[in-house]
Amino acid sequence: MLSYRDFVRAFQELGLNGDRRVMLHTSLQAIGEVKGGPGTVVGSLLATCGAVITPAFTFRSMVTPPYGPDNNAMSYQDEVEGGSTPEVFQLDMPVDVEMGEIAETLRIHPTAKRSTHPLLSFTGVNSGEALALQSLEDPWAPVKWLADSDGDVLLIGVDHTKNVSLHYAEFLVNRKQFVRWALIEGVIVEVPHWPGCSEGFQAIVPHIQSFIQEGRLGNAKVELIPLRDLINTATGWMREDPKALLCNRDGCESCETVRRALGDTLG
Repeated sequence: MLSYRDFVRAFQELGLNGDRRVMLHTSLQAIGEVKGGPGTVVGSLLATCGAVITPAFTFRSMVTPPYGPDNNAMSYQDEVEGGSTPEVFQLDMPVDVEMGEIAETLRIHPTAKRSTHPLLSFTGVNSGEALALQSLEDPWAPVKWLADSDGDVLLIGVDHTKNVSLHYAEFLVNRKQFVRWALIEGVIVEVPHWPGCSEGFQAIVPHIQSFIQEGRLGNAKVELIPLRDLINTATGWMREDPKALLCNRDGCESCETVRRALGDTLG
């Protein structure tokens, strides 16, 4: 069973200290048994790093209309018929289950703040400036803030398919994005710049291997990646190969829509 000290030691061995800022993606289940559970992970990170941010997404606030724009990677009527009733987004809404226990534990930390995006919010400690920059028109502003601040991506027990910073790289190269809608304060708002599929993101690894720092925590692999280098590498690759990082899964409506858009652009 891993202890608080085990986490602090592992983070310090990676070079984390009070001057470092991280975008956290993690899986408690992948780590194994932790004395004190997710609170131990969050506490050790806050004791080691200067600022910690993690996605606090709430897809259950999404509203699906019966019809909408074409080429939007959405089967409107099917999703309306098979979907659940959307919830009104509120700042104290728990993160979606797929975000993980650690993200929710960070959200409810007494010193944590949260951004106001109804679907793609972030939560963090000592990161209020970054969170305040996010808007509907600029959902990846916290990632930009971290990159400009020489921040890092910290993956614990997850791979790059969970690395939302790569969506910011897609945003920077003007890759086709989508529109969604959300329920907030009793009204429906349009949510632009909705990202595509992330299932192909693990393909970035050979391109960034030279600057990934690795460690282990229990059963989990730990990776620390300088965010600025990650973004520069990903944008450079996508400009060289516009189809980079798209997945090859049959039936992926999102990636197929992006490919069709690229075909129109590239002729």
